[in-house]
Amino acid sequence: MLLLAHRGASADAPENTLEAFSEAVRQGADGVELDAQVCGSGEVVVCHDERLDRLAGLPWQVGTTAWWKLQRADVGTSLGFRPARIPLLEEVLDALPSHFLVNIELKCAQVRDGGLSRRVAELVTQKGLSERVVISSFNSMCLFRVAAVAPSLRRGLLIHPDRPWAPQAHLLSPLVSSHSVHPHHSACTPERMEEWLNAGLRVAAWTVDAPERARELEALGVSYLITNRPGALREALRSGRQDPD
Repeated sequence: MLLLAHRGASADAPENTLEAFSEAVRQGADGVELDAQVCGSGEVVVCHDERLDRLAGLPWQVGTTAWWKLQRADVGTSLGFRPARIPLLEEVLDALPSHFLVNIELKCAQVRDGGLSRRVAELVTQKGLSERVVISSFNSMCLFRVAAVAPSLRRGLLIHPDRPWAPQAHLLSPLVSSHSVHPHHSACTPERMEEWLNAGLRVAAWTVDAPERARELEALGVSYLITNRPGALREALRSGRQDPD
């Protein structure tokens, strides 16, 4: 089971920043999970929230704010860390080591995605990263678009815990998931895990910091475990401790 750092090592560095991804490398993660969206001037940036209120105390909409302006936002201090900035997806991909798995989540709640899916698919393909990138999204239309642009890219549907289970797991996922399925860890029952594994899908479960739950998921056959604390969790799993500290 591979440990993917959730938005980087986000318990120890500001989420979705170069600092968080560098910390994930330092902690010995196997890869990272990150969020990608298109900003107002068309660049693909790495940021989870649609607005920067939580991250920077600013009422800016990422989707309508130009990249030159977004670079001025401090997304570290409000989270209790040193100042940090929003990076471009291309910057992050260039900074990560060549052995890292990268789970890129496409953030888009609308039917139209402003070119996000196409731009991410083209960037991953141009950089020759197809063998170590998995593209996921709650938005099945984004995954359809990725498949249209680059059919060989590995795709996985994120299953939303607050939406009806059956349409996501039994209708949408078989249509758009070519590599994996991405449920909340609480949805990983033995029966569902068996169904996914029999379908040839890997399972990426989120977000787990507790060693006991991580061990349960590994025994069930989870391939990718997304965690805020990759270093502490790996050490706890190796030592047999219950507490990741």
